[in-house]
Amino acid sequence: MIFENLYAILMRGAQRSKESLEVFNPFYYYKQGTRGKAILALVGVCLFWGLTWVASKVGVQYMPALQLAGIRQFLAGAIYVCFFLLRGERLPKGKQWRSVLILSFLNFMMSNGLSTWGVKYISAGMGAIMGAIFPLWLVIIGLFASREKLPRLALFGLLLGFGGVCTIFYDHMSDFLLTDFRLGIGLSLIATWTWAFATLYTKQEALTFNPYFSLGLQMLISGTTLFVVSRITGQHIPFAEISWKAWSSIAFLIVFGSLIAFICYLYALQNLPTEQASIYAYVNPIVAAICGWLYFNDHITPYMIVGTIITLLGVYLVNKAFRISPAEQPEPEGV
Repeated sequence: MIFENLYAILMRGAQRSKESLEVFNPFYYYKQGTRGKAILALVGVCLFWGLTWVASKVGVQYMPALQLAGIRQFLAGAIYVCFFLLRGERLPKGKQWRSVLILSFLNFMMSNGLSTWGVKYISAGMGAIMGAIFPLWLVIIGLFASREKLPRLALFGLLLGFGGVCTIFYDHMSDFLLTDFRLGIGLSLIATWTWAFATLYTKQEALTFNPYFSLGLQMLISGTTLFVVSRITGQHIPFAEISWKAWSSIAFLIVFGSLIAFICYLYALQNLPTEQASIYAYVNPIVAAICGWLYFNDHITPYMIVGTIITLLGVYLVNKAFRISPAEQPEPEGV
């Protein structure tokens, strides 16, 4: 009897340990329905978009920023558009083109184009911290545009998360004395404004037309525009002179930054609250800092360690404030 009771206790402990470890298994979230898949998609966004800051920083060292952004967007957009046209998808009609053009301008010509240009003058980590500001713009815009009140816990989590990001890059504050650094910050700041407006607009308009096909059209239009702008302004180099390192950067940005990450982002945005979907911006600087340490030999300071803890606490509070049971989550529409 004693051994049977001991065996039962050990088995219950093993089962609880197994259940605890399952949260680290991606398939655990995949089996949880729409919300679980959305959280898994959000994790992918946190990882891949964190890495794109470093990839962009590498690329702009070997070629003009707008040309790099234009090539990346054009090729990624062409892949999206060809895929959906081969599936028999129809092009937008009438007013649907208005949404595509507006999002093309906000998402890619301005936000992606300017943020890529910005990391030419600032570090990948600092570019990521500027990207982390955009959830605050969402909250501020939401306060004026919506009658619904933002939960206090969510607001506190957003502020705490941003404070953690600021702590991570505290040692870089003296760089504001440099002209190029201020230019990079200015470009990145404008990029966060346009990205915030694009995020809110996407939330409202995504269901009027296939959002994934729309994404490809936006990239294709923006890529073509940026390529023309780079030619007119002389901010370009011949294709034959683009180094293999720049092409490697472009390839990574296309596959992981434009194709995989954007699909994950749209899915998370459609199935999670806007503020919750935006918390990836807090995790991106952490990923960028670690990759910068590995690739550029950037130092990891005590400020970065403390800031990481504060940021993750803010992320947790935002998640807690917007926690909704799976039964309350709407099912996504098919692509």
